[in-house]
Amino acid sequence: MKIFFKLFTISSFFLAPFISKADTYPVNKNIDVKHYAFELSLSDNTNEIIGTAKVTVNFKKAGMQNFRLDLINKTSARQDKGMVVNGVHILNAPLNYTHQNDELMISLPTPSTLNQTITFIIQYHGVPFDGLRIGATKLGDRSFFNENWPNRGRHWLPMVDHPHDKATSEFIIKAPSHYKVVSNGLLLEESDLGNNLKLTHWKQSVPVSSWLFVLGVADFAVKYVDEFKGKSIQTWVYSKNREAGFYDFDEPTKKVLEFYSNYVGPYAYEKLANIQTPSVNGGMETSSAIFYGEDLVTGKRDERVRNVVIHEIAHQWFGNAVTETSWNDAWLSEGFATFFTLLFIENEYGKEEYNKGIAKAKKTVFDLSVKMPDFSIVSERTAEKEQVTSGITYQKGAWVLHMLRDLIGENNFKKGIQNYYAKYLNANTNTDEFRIEMEKASGKDLKLFFKQWLYQPINPTINASWTYNPSTKKLNVHINQAQQFLYNVPVEIGYYKKGYTTPTILTMNLKDKDQVFSFPSASSPEKLELDPRNVLLNNGNMSKE
Repeated sequence: MKIFFKLFTISSFFLAPFISKADTYPVNKNIDVKHYAFELSLSDNTNEIIGTAKVTVNFKKAGMQNFRLDLINKTSARQDKGMVVNGVHILNAPLNYTHQNDELMISLPTPSTLNQTITFIIQYHGVPFDGLRIGATKLGDRSFFNENWPNRGRHWLPMVDHPHDKATSEFIIKAPSHYKVVSNGLLLEESDLGNNLKLTHWKQSVPVSSWLFVLGVADFAVKYVDEFKGKSIQTWVYSKNREAGFYDFDEPTKKVLEFYSNYVGPYAYEKLANIQTPSVNGGMETSSAIFYGEDLVTGKRDERVRNVVIHEIAHQWFGNAVTETSWNDAWLSEGFATFFTLLFIENEYGKEEYNKGIAKAKKTVFDLSVKMPDFSIVSERTAEKEQVTSGITYQKGAWVLHMLRDLIGENNFKKGIQNYYAKYLNANTNTDEFRIEMEKASGKDLKLFFKQWLYQPINPTINASWTYNPSTKKLNVHINQAQQFLYNVPVEIGYYKKGYTTPTILTMNLKDKDQVFSFPSASSPEKLELDPRNVLLNNGNMSKE
């Protein structure tokens, strides 16, 4: 389960050894799913769902005879849970298919032509083994909530269950009329069908990866909080949590939308809804309709809730609108959302709060690195066999952006972020493409910076010591790298004169294991401080020889 890492909290969920593997998902570059329309019937009498999926596929190659979708099979190993396909057809023409080993292989009636687009209709049913949680909320009321991260959507929906493929979507839900239904996009219809049934139809016209599809069906209280540039800001909480939930989510949603729209680029989606759910812990950034763990609703509007809201809204830009092509680059989602949470905190609550957050993130990086010494932020990973993120993805990813902003300057950083977002809006990208945009904006060669901080796992332990020679009136600073991998980085020393509280910054370019730097100084400093501005991810110390 995807868990939001607070700036000062580590989840034991991610403390197991982390062994990366190449992505084993069978990416098919010859097809592009354009649109999904999921029609689902839900009941209070059974956990079985009855589904019809209309999947619109563009074939980018002529001569294709079949293609595959992900859909979990019903098996005895899953306690007879899973999906059973009743049939597949185009209009009224049935198609041949196989549904084995959690793959739905669909045969075309004739080989595809170049850029042909076909809508396939898949009828299926079953009790979800995972992905769609059917059961009681913490208050004891029946509900239906999904959790697709990172590849669990296939448990209840036929789809390409991988981030590289983005599509628009619709959810057309028939459910008992006492429920309210929320999903991605705009509400198109809510109709009483009689016999205690209601139809609810949501449609999202912006393409997203499949883990971002969302469905919540419960006894909701709904508040239309405000609007942002004509787009509705909403709160959906359990009716029994109405007062507390409305209070918790009233702030700071609109301020966050305004800040990221100004700093990064336009908000991509048709609305923004904050939704209480039993299906996640922390938050889940499902596009336009964000899930928050039900226990977050307390009516206290505390700092944790505030930070989770900021983080998940940041994802609407990073992870959702601009999406990593593969899980190798998951930091483009999680590291970015963590850093941009801090950036909003700096803008709204002050530099001191930002500094507290970045200091806590540094501690988390070094604590986790002891437990996961081989974890590098960018590496070949697959959701088919392993966890695709760790706390390092979040916190060290944020630190990389913190250091990059300092290295190239605020104006260049903002320009690069805006260009990156505009170029890859509603598309997929990777770390190299992000680096190129930041190089264009700054005029700097950033290959070494990215290689050091993202592609290898060892963090620096850079120690400094100093002496002062009164005869030569020179300050000598000895810098040593204790770690195996040698960094090439600027190291700052804060030089405090007697009676002064603000240091003079001395900058040294470190590239060897041991280096000595000399500076003229009329007198011995009162003290020296290593990295006084906290802009180097380092676990070292300063001492006087």
